[in-house]
Amino acid sequence: MWVISRRKQKDEKIARLKQGDSAYAESQELIRLMKRDIEKEHLQVIYEETTSGCWFIPVDNNKRTS
Repeated sequence: MWVISRRKQKDEKIARLKQGDSAYAESQELIRLMKRDIEKEHLQVIYEETTSGCWFIPVDNNKRTS
């Protein structure tokens, strides 16, 4: 069985958010860590919480709506 550190998972998912990709987390611990780093780094992210986890969707300020 592979054991991956929650902090390493968080770092990888935060890096994806910074690149403009969405990220998903299932565990409450990982969701908590991600929210903490998102606030620390002042990232603009939409949280879409479900019964099985949470989607983190970066807000693209460069997009313009017609």
